Amino acid sequence: METPAFLDRGRPDVPDVVVPGGITPFHLGGRPVRGRLIRLGPLAEAILSRHDNAEPVSALGGKALALVAGLASALKFQGSFSLQIKGDGPVGLLLADCTDTGALRFYARENEEAVKTLLTTDASASKTVSDRELTGNGYMALTVDQGTEMDRHQGIVEITGDSLADMAIHYFETSEQHACWVKLAARHTEEGWRAGGLILERIAGGGGSESDADVLTALDELGEDAWDTAIVLARTLTDEELLDDALQAPILLHRLFHEENLIVGQARALAYGCRCSKARLSDVLSRFSDDDLDHMAEDGVITMKCEFCNHDFTFDRNTVSSQPEPQG
Repeated sequence: METPAFLDRGRPDVPDVVVPGGITPFHLGGRPVRGRLIRLGPLAEAILSRHDNAEPVSALGGKALALVAGLASALKFQGSFSLQIKGDGPVGLLLADCTDTGALRFYARENEEAVKTLLTTDASASKTVSDRELTGNGYMALTVDQGTEMDRHQGIVEITGDSLADMAIHYFETSEQHACWVKLAARHTEEGWRAGGLILERIAGGGGSESDADVLTALDELGEDAWDTAIVLARTLTDEELLDDALQAPILLHRLFHEENLIVGQARALAYGCRCSKARLSDVLSRFSDDDLDHMAEDGVITMKCEFCNHDFTFDRNTVSSQPEPQG
């Protein structure tokens, strides 16, 4: 017997991909610096290849996924971290989010003709475009969702900078007043799409671990130099290193920070994580009137698409009805 739509919470036909060491947290002992190395590996291909986006738009999506994965890994509660960019460029809307357990999803709405125009010079030669050229002017929002029982925390800033990394740094400087350095990369390789990032945060105290008061006082005096040194070293990281599946994360971090008392934490997994289901969409449909449902149906079937996983859900019109209006 077929499961009724309102009870069908099964996973749609989407990739079941998990990257066990997708996030590697670390800190620099005795220095006010902590960070996360993010490497999506084959997960980037699994997510990005489900969308028929132009290559620069997919690259922007890969960077967005790496960014939210890194930020969500700092959550201390059950919830999610989401990025939304809305601008007047060829990519009018970009959404990416990651849960505290590492479940990732992404969607970009692009104007295909505008992207094609942007990619050509003198109607022939292709060119590389910046993230800002894709997004145009608009706003960037980062949202922490702690569930239905808690208020969301959201910061919104004007899009500033040429790259998504620049935009993120600007966000933390203005909205959170928090020193942060970000590198993001995404590229289509022989193995498919790959994406990754490195995020550094300047924190109070020493390297993300508890220290005594005397040590903290000394660190405050030396903190600026230590932070500047960490950024100088981080800037030596290349896209090729960041996206190389064969280069293990601890080895890469050792290359960068081996002289800075590097302490590597427990790696965390990332996974394909669209949270759609037929039951969830059935609940959405039940909020429409019967007249609206009739207009949605074609040949007796209502089709709804999850834009995150690009999967169509179909509902027999005869099995879907609107919820009755509450009495009183």
